[in-house]
Amino acid sequence: MNSSVVKARALERLAKRVMKPKCEVFINHRGVDTKRSIATLLYDQLSWLNIPSFLDNKTMKPGDKLFDKIDSAIMGCKVGVAVFSPRYCDSYFCLHELALFAQTKKKVIPIFCDVKPSQLHVSLDNNQYSQEDLTRFAWAIEQAKNTVGLTFDSSKGNLADVVRKASNIVIRTLIEMEIKEKQTKRRRDQMFPVPT
Repeated sequence: MNSSVVKARALERLAKRVMKPKCEVFINHRGVDTKRSIATLLYDQLSWLNIPSFLDNKTMKPGDKLFDKIDSAIMGCKVGVAVFSPRYCDSYFCLHELALFAQTKKKVIPIFCDVKPSQLHVSLDNNQYSQEDLTRFAWAIEQAKNTVGLTFDSSKGNLADVVRKASNIVIRTLIEMEIKEKQTKRRRDQMFPVPT
């Protein structure tokens, strides 16, 4: 094998190791509603399956810059899981994260927990936030409302079932993305072969 081909492949393997996302899944949620239930259980399930995930209280450490850490995790992740709850839209942070998912065209898997998609709307004070932010948030909410997701009614449903379903969807999504990446790479390699 030609030394330039060997070097190119070695560089590619190194790049994959270095560029491997610190988190593949970002769990977006309203802490007061779902941190002690769906969000943490899903994080634990994905961790047990060796899928690097981001959940603020599990991932962040004292001294981390809040927006820097969260924004870079969203930019680097492959999939977002948005756990919508009754007070989700009251949180600037939740809406900021959701808008960043939408702006970066990340795949988002919604879980509607004790709330229907039609009940979601930006409920932040117009005087406290910029019109630009409120418009971004409303647009992101509309995107989420029009995305098929899981529903969970805590008065009737089994928490283990929704966590299992969500983790299975995340796994299938990551597998599909990896297959697509490999197909794209194979086509690119066929179009632009490494000279020997």
